[in-house]
Amino acid sequence: MARKLRVEYPGAVYHVLNRGNRREAIFRNDTDRQRFLHTLAEAGAKTGWQIHALCLMPNHFHLVVETPQPNLVTGMKWFLGAYTGDSIDVTGVAGTLFSRRYKSLVVDGCEMPVPTRGWCLGTERFREELLEPMVQRMGGRTLREGTPGEDAGDRPSGWWREALEALGWGRRAWRNGPRDPGKVAMAVRLRAESTMTAEWIAARL
Repeated sequence: MARKLRVEYPGAVYHVLNRGNRREAIFRNDTDRQRFLHTLAEAGAKTGWQIHALCLMPNHFHLVVETPQPNLVTGMKWFLGAYTGDSIDVTGVAGTLFSRRYKSLVVDGCEMPVPTRGWCLGTERFREELLEPMVQRMGGRTLREGTPGEDAGDRPSGWWREALEALGWGRRAWRNGPRDPGKVAMAVRLRAESTMTAEWIAARL
């Protein structure tokens, strides 16, 4: 069965939830909850997310997340991976912590919601406003399967281009130039301020 497509656009608000694998606990104690909140704050710093509400239960969590940039997919991939990795480090138990795929419903924050099927929570008008561009852009960047591409929501913010200009490197010089401390500094900043993987950064530096 095909996976449901993710809806992403600037300023979207989502109800996001995920459960422990086989509905097992993801929070054993307050230390786990604090670690989760710390990782969520780090994800917010990297993505620009605004967390409006959250609920942590022993074997699942709920978040209300606003995304100024269309980056829910890449942000959640980093966030869940980082928390899982930390859990393995703490417990020493390797394995899948979360169920296979988190759920995300687009939320209309302006009007009283009415029940809608599966992918959004809002009025019929809100649903229709989302559906129209989605139908027009099937296969484009409005809908995402969960594999990060390189649209505006996945790339680091404008400082990337500004840093290149400050270093005096054009695209060709950047790709072919020798190793430089500037590259190291940019790699460190990219890892700290974006959800880009080490492989993505290495391929470009």
